[in-house]
Amino acid sequence: MSSSRRTEVAQLARRLADAHPQQVLEEAFQHFEQVAISFSGAEDVVLVDMAAQLGIPFRAFSLDTGRLHPETYRYLDTVREHYGFDLEFAFPDAAEVESLVNAKGLSSFLADGHKECCQARKVAPLKRKLAGLDAWITGQRRDQSVGTRGEVAVVELDAAFSTETRPLVKFNPLAAWSSAAVWDYIRANDVPYNPLHARGFISIGCEPCTRAVLPNQHEREGRWWWETAADKECGLHAANLRVVND
Repeated sequence: MSSSRRTEVAQLARRLADAHPQQVLEEAFQHFEQVAISFSGAEDVVLVDMAAQLGIPFRAFSLDTGRLHPETYRYLDTVREHYGFDLEFAFPDAAEVESLVNAKGLSSFLADGHKECCQARKVAPLKRKLAGLDAWITGQRRDQSVGTRGEVAVVELDAAFSTETRPLVKFNPLAAWSSAAVWDYIRANDVPYNPLHARGFISIGCEPCTRAVLPNQHEREGRWWWETAADKECGLHAANLRVVND
């Protein structure tokens, strides 16, 4: 990886560390031709709304794991129609999922941990999607998990998906925002949101691995609730969080 790319990313990181998320988005679109927003169908819809307000073409994609909530599938179409853009989808390799399910059943994650299933349904298709990008934009926030996401940078080189020949830059415009700030924005701007949020689902992932949380529970307690807090990452961001976990 060239030193010039590392220098460029370091400079961007310093300049945008305290910038408004919409400015971070604009800079990402200006600096990189092949860049896209990763939209999970949860409250990171804020990024899609901010991008739409910039008035320039943008790309966004979602991972269809095959195990999302019915409400999430309907919501993804709602967002696509509301903002009038072509939401892209990345799908898992059918043969890989078929092999896993035939060998271990549909719910092996309850006994073996969620990472094997997430590798097949989320990480592998994401890796294929990112192979065609120079940068990607996520809705990660530091307050989502003090244990694993507390040091999320606004701009960083992606340690998980970069290669020597194709460095990948990762933008996390909402890193410094709280959940309250996100929802203030959603309400103030009449942004469409996943109806599961109104039923106590804060962090939304696959249907078998996501449940509503009780008042005063942390949002990540609704994800993979049978595992410890240190394990509540699916692999999409884990390599970039390794320093926090050490």
